[in-house]
Amino acid sequence: MEKVVIDNVELHLCEPDDVPLLWVGQEELVSQVLAAWLVLGPEDMPLNPRLVGKPGVGKTSLAYHAAKRMKRPAYLFQATMDTRPEDLIVTPVISEHGTIKYMASPVVSAMINGGVAIIDEGNRMSEKSWASLAPLMDSRRYVESIVAGIKIKAHADFRLCTTMNDDASTFELPDYIQSRLQPQIFIDFPERDEELLILQSNLPFAEEEILDYVVEFLQSSHEADERYSVRDGINIARYALKRISSDKTACTDQKAKVLSFLKEAASMILDANASEYFSEVVDQIEDEQ
Repeated sequence: MEKVVIDNVELHLCEPDDVPLLWVGQEELVSQVLAAWLVLGPEDMPLNPRLVGKPGVGKTSLAYHAAKRMKRPAYLFQATMDTRPEDLIVTPVISEHGTIKYMASPVVSAMINGGVAIIDEGNRMSEKSWASLAPLMDSRRYVESIVAGIKIKAHADFRLCTTMNDDASTFELPDYIQSRLQPQIFIDFPERDEELLILQSNLPFAEEEILDYVVEFLQSSHEADERYSVRDGINIARYALKRISSDKTACTDQKAKVLSFLKEAASMILDANASEYFSEVVDQIEDEQ
């Protein structure tokens, strides 16, 4: 584990994240994130975008992809309602020798190494936790650790963004925090072609027919203003494929069997209403044929 010493205090840094997060299509959104992080000169400083959208539309994947596009290490921090200021900065733990060891958070590790800190579901955190990051998100570019008694300055290459779900189970951010989390970049449901590409990238082992059913299901649900996302579609297809693979019963109508398992998967992963969209999808596809 990497260590640094700041004002005679030894900090143990965490490793950057290396995760299989895929971002497919919607290149304009990548350009918007990268523009927010751009620095135009010595007097300029990067912005801290907040990526807003429904759960499952790929906000975290977008941020991670943008970090990799910049060839910067990415550090993911999962925010919760219980996140404390020290969780965001430095946490003291007891080492195996009985001494206090100071562990830097993913945010602070990114600050020191010039990486990208991605605070996931940031509006689940309280104002008190966000307040501890306020100096980091303006021209001061530092945080203070009360438990370690040190001030930590951000590397010039450090970048920050947060993702936020637009649902009711979140805190309302105060204005002084929102003004520091700009610009707001809204991620909507993908278009049909992009949604199909996402399914193909995540499910390269799936038959094209099943992917067509799932993408039409998603597009129909979007039109009906449902909150079903491409993540839901991936999970539905993945579970249905497992059910098809493990089913040993004889069946003369393979299409009916596939539809039955897709409807079952939709009902179990989402709700009973979701399964009905597959009936509409089959009718629509058969009419087009």
